[in-house]
Amino acid sequence: MTVPKYDDLFGPLLQAMHSLGGSASVSEQEDAVADILKLTEEDISDIHRGNRTKLSYRLAWARNYLKNYGLLDNSARGVWALTSEGQKRHTVDKAAVKKGVNSAYLEKKEDGAEEKQEEGIPATAASSELEDIKWEDRLLDVLKSMPPDGFERLCQRVLRESGFIQVEVTGRSNDGGIDGKGVVRIGGLLSFHVIFQCKRYQGTVSSPTVRDFRGAMVGRADKGLLITTGSFTKDAKLEAQRDGAPPIDLIDGESLVQKLKELGIGVHTKQRIVEMVIIDSSFFHGI
Repeated sequence: MTVPKYDDLFGPLLQAMHSLGGSASVSEQEDAVADILKLTEEDISDIHRGNRTKLSYRLAWARNYLKNYGLLDNSARGVWALTSEGQKRHTVDKAAVKKGVNSAYLEKKEDGAEEKQEEGIPATAASSELEDIKWEDRLLDVLKSMPPDGFERLCQRVLRESGFIQVEVTGRSNDGGIDGKGVVRIGGLLSFHVIFQCKRYQGTVSSPTVRDFRGAMVGRADKGLLITTGSFTKDAKLEAQRDGAPPIDLIDGESLVQKLKELGIGVHTKQRIVEMVIIDSSFFHGI
């Protein structure tokens, strides 16, 4: 089946939250909803625009509606949870949700504000998450336009700012796709050697890429790190953590831009009534 419209995701999302124990990250929600709806890998990877899949985009709207309806809430760390009212509800009337949220929005709407629609979705009060989608996609477009060596140096900077030491960009050809290596120290006592690969991808990274990377890292590092501007298929995620195989950590485009914002690398924020994210394109092209 194809990915349902945002309002048809209200019920599956609520069901997923209950099955996940009442709280979940966005990626956990997407996986659970995909399982509930029995979506195929092709359905899950279907792109809405740029780097955003239809499932990701429509679930963001579904979350926004259920939050404004009082069934979901989220923390600053990106964890979503059922409210006390949400814990009582296992099903929901999508018409009642839309009517309640839209009515509340119209009451707050300033006179003369322009109504916009996308994919038949009314312009309800957008959550910070929906605003994030806009700046995240703009930044991903900037990253995809970087030259390969510049993107490798950016990943090197991210790892250094995240606590890695001895981070080197190797960039050697015929090296199994290995772009660099580094050492991460835990508590000042334990250290792990990590090799990483940086892929500027428009679409999804599949499981064969993960297997090829693992083949290149075996015997050379304790862990592998695969960084992409795209996303990972469900099979790729399963392959990365396959039992009995060296583990590989995955950083997709959404996680990468959030990390850049967190570390203040080429991205800064201005506090107004709501947070405004400003992307410094010249930084990425001049790195």
